[in-house]
Amino acid sequence: MGKQSRMTVKGQVTIPKDVRDALGLKPHEPVEFVWNEAGEAVIRKPATQPAEDFDATLQRFREKAAEWAGFFPEGIDSVEYVRELRGGEDPSLT
Repeated sequence: MGKQSRMTVKGQVTIPKDVRDALGLKPHEPVEFVWNEAGEAVIRKPATQPAEDFDATLQRFREKAAEWAGFFPEGIDSVEYVRELRGGEDPSLT
């Protein structure tokens, strides 16, 4: 036996609780719609994407940091730089 739900004027459909539970769907998680060989739409929980390799993430961070390394004048940190830009005003106050 199938389940039915009504679509709102915004195109939203509530997935019945027993279907959500069976699929392991949680609030704010993505839901995937695919078409099978018969042309029917199938709803499913997407396969989890493997977490990005930590080393690759760290390498991208280091590359981006190297791009910005020479941005601030020698011996001045970002807070001091913002303070100078604001004419001596404490950046934490705005």
